[in-house]
Amino acid sequence: MPKRGKKYNESLKVFDKQNLYDLADAINLVQETAKANFDETIEMHIKLGVDPRHADQQVRGAVVLPHGTGKTKRVLVFAKGEKLKEAEEAGADYFGGAEYADKIQKENWFDFDITVATPDMMGVVGRLGRVLGPKGLMPNPKSGTVTMDVANAIKDIKAGKVEYRVDKTAIIHVPVGKKSFGTEKITDNVKILLEAVIKAKPAASKGKYLRSVTITSTMGPGIKVNAAKLTE
Repeated sequence: MPKRGKKYNESLKVFDKQNLYDLADAINLVQETAKANFDETIEMHIKLGVDPRHADQQVRGAVVLPHGTGKTKRVLVFAKGEKLKEAEEAGADYFGGAEYADKIQKENWFDFDITVATPDMMGVVGRLGRVLGPKGLMPNPKSGTVTMDVANAIKDIKAGKVEYRVDKTAIIHVPVGKKSFGTEKITDNVKILLEAVIKAKPAASKGKYLRSVTITSTMGPGIKVNAAKLTE
């Protein structure tokens, strides 16, 4: 078992690890237990009642958090022609075509946080699947990152759009803000995320959908949320 620091151990005394807290109480507790000397990221970890091995039980999408995540994302756009100009004017950090695919493959370059591509560039981007996929950087129509509307895609990303995707253990991990946001802004972001995840429930998912919900800070302990009350 890893050795925990003094601040972490102090945080454990603030709440009951076995208790399931109402959302408002959990959000207050996660801010109280975020004791690091930097503005910690607040994250949601949602265990779903799905089997990710089956295509019809995948849960994936994107949602614009009303207050963003507190981090400005660097956007790489694969496009050509007028769409390159559109990407530049919309604030893309990098934009181009095959030259960026070569840079990624030959130089192991990953100085970006999200990839957007127009459909006519997927032939170029497709060959990057093995390197972009494991890093969660592969553009996808379901998350709105494969689109001809490059300007709006970039605008949403810069405004606080986050992607959520169930992993192989059926858990979704998503940042929902910073400690400095305060209770009201974090609550707004969390509610928008939960609404999106609940709405994305696959028809093939049977039984309890939200198995467990935990909110935590970068260096703090996880606070368990009463998942049953979130769907009432």
